[in-house]
Amino acid sequence: MNQPPADGSDDRGPGRETTSAGGESTDPLPADPMFAEVADIVTFIEAPEPDLWIRPSTPPATIEIVEHDPAWAEHYAVIADSIRDLLARTGSFVGIDHVGSTSVPGLKAKPILDIALVVTEPRHEDDYVPALNSIGLDLTVRESAWYQHRLLKRLDPAQGQMHCNVHVFGPRCAEVARMRLFRDHLRTHPDDRERYQAAKLASAAQANAAGETVTDYNARKQSVLREIYHRIFAGRGWI
Repeated sequence: MNQPPADGSDDRGPGRETTSAGGESTDPLPADPMFAEVADIVTFIEAPEPDLWIRPSTPPATIEIVEHDPAWAEHYAVIADSIRDLLARTGSFVGIDHVGSTSVPGLKAKPILDIALVVTEPRHEDDYVPALNSIGLDLTVRESAWYQHRLLKRLDPAQGQMHCNVHVFGPRCAEVARMRLFRDHLRTHPDDRERYQAAKLASAAQANAAGETVTDYNARKQSVLREIYHRIFAGRGWI
């Protein structure tokens, strides 16, 4: 169930699960705090919260999908090192990983980093939010009913920095495991990578034409994303 290192900068905890040459999991070692129980991974939680925005949402902007830039991995490494160092001082750091489309070479994406950050307890915001504020990350969304998710955004990047979304969860969270599984699958399955890219481009075009938000854009491509997840889970014999 554990994935190969993304770029050498993610943290997987003291235990790992070995994989066979074909990618199937063997000998599970459940100590990896960035993974989760299979039953939780294959069960999607829908928990909409009407008052999740901490900061007012901005008016819809054009959704831009661009060619993959290899420099995105370098941008991730810089901010991941900063986050790791800051939260290690507070004792709240558990793990961090580059996820989302910018983490998949060859996949077109919005030029915004998606980062999965695992902390000891997302509800204890004082343990990590002030530290992340110090490097330009602002708490934007709080979704207590959905894995205690917190979203921090870099809203005003300095010159040479990228916009980024830092998704904060607790240890052994199914959503973190799913994001990593999806990333690794697209890296090694070009057919699904192309299928997902086509869905992204079509969804962006439709959302832009309708003056919709990124939330609407994400909803438009949800069915294709779920189809790919189904293949991932089936391929591992989980469903």
